[in-house]
Amino acid sequence: MAIVPNKNPMPTQAPEVRAHNFKEVALGYSEETAINEANRCLNCKNQPCVSGCPVNIHIPEFIAQVKEGNFEEAYKIINQTSSLPAVCGRVCPQESQCESKCTLGIRFEPVGIGRLERFVADYHNEHATAKPEVPASNGHRVAIVGSGPSGLTCAGDLAKKGYKVTIYEALHTAGGVLVYGIPEFRLPKTIVAKEVDTLKALGVDVETNVVIGKTLTIDELFEDGFEAVFIGSGAGLPRFMNIPGEAYKGVYSANEFLTRSNLMKAYKDDPVTPIMKGGKVAVVGGGNVAMDAARTALRLGAEKVYIVYRRSMEELPARKEEVEHAQEEGIDFRLLNNPVEILGYNNPDDPRDPRNGFVTGIKCIRMELGEPDASGRRRPVEVPGSEFVLDVDTVVMSIGTSPNPLIKNTTKGLEVNSHGGIIVNEDGLTSRDAVYAGGDAVTGAATVISAMGAGKLAAKSIDEFLSKKN
Repeated sequence: MAIVPNKNPMPTQAPEVRAHNFKEVALGYSEETAINEANRCLNCKNQPCVSGCPVNIHIPEFIAQVKEGNFEEAYKIINQTSSLPAVCGRVCPQESQCESKCTLGIRFEPVGIGRLERFVADYHNEHATAKPEVPASNGHRVAIVGSGPSGLTCAGDLAKKGYKVTIYEALHTAGGVLVYGIPEFRLPKTIVAKEVDTLKALGVDVETNVVIGKTLTIDELFEDGFEAVFIGSGAGLPRFMNIPGEAYKGVYSANEFLTRSNLMKAYKDDPVTPIMKGGKVAVVGGGNVAMDAARTALRLGAEKVYIVYRRSMEELPARKEEVEHAQEEGIDFRLLNNPVEILGYNNPDDPRDPRNGFVTGIKCIRMELGEPDASGRRRPVEVPGSEFVLDVDTVVMSIGTSPNPLIKNTTKGLEVNSHGGIIVNEDGLTSRDAVYAGGDAVTGAATVISAMGAGKLAAKSIDEFLSKKN
């Protein structure tokens, strides 16, 4: 059979349609398309793609089942190492991980591994009726702090081994960044809920509205009978640029902006939570979160949305697919520009003027690329005298996040680094006995799949630790 050089295209909503709704952009493969894509796999003996997957999914094996139309068998293979296949198939950066190792990709486009993973997971979720078998209890209890990707993965792996696992989530909906940070049009909430329900069916308990470090402390979890704790609380503390005007009304962190839209239902016609409707929006940053915020603003009714980023398109850290989707939807990329001040309205003659304190624009300065910095990317340098103003009434800062210090400040002996990340050893163990950590709480903001890999490592370490107590 001749090699098909290109991936089977992923069908999507038309840009002019999807820019005005929150329905999923990518529509997924059909059975026929999935089989066609699976037939592009060379089934390499050394399986280089597996080495590129942080959770080591048996990729050629599941694709071989897709080739034969055995979709449920393919799901079982994926589920051996991944607790969130429907999520990973949608949001993982396969192009820099498993697909980057694909042998076919040396000469042609790599196999669409992520698209096939999504198809298999969606097929299972649509057709499966049997509940997973609950493993026999081994008598041990483990607490998980946070229901994001690292916490859900750690919980799933431990539950499959018979541990009684309880997840504590600070917000009112389980899923962590998967539900509050990633928009509906990229990852539907029903998909995340289905994955959480699968874990519950394995015997995992999920307690929402519990803030560890405030409602309960790590020490109190041990007092309640838990024998190990995994901290997967993420990195939800937003960063700002510390430029003039960041206190004006209409300035959001990307975390707040996306949470208001995702969980507080600001996308409704009559939202309870205040957020922009109409107007012009500047999103500062160039990562996936910036793309999510910009595309969300468009769907919330913005007449114009800018991405303001201090480097060029070549250095843009967001996934290529997300950038392309944003461009198709009409997002205006203002590259090699950096904000220096946020401007606001102030009427000194009338302190009760309702326009006082609201954003009116963002002053930027043009940049050019100089010598490479420590990250290997060329350092942006200001061009003197090149300031200009973008006329906007909403600014969303998407320049990164760091771990919230609440758990560290309420847990004696828990060491963190200079960025607030919890320090762990090669097994995911913190400076506290029986306390493990992983994901963004350790590394700072990173990918869903890397957080899952950390959760999987911690689950293995916790199992080894508690098995010795038998």
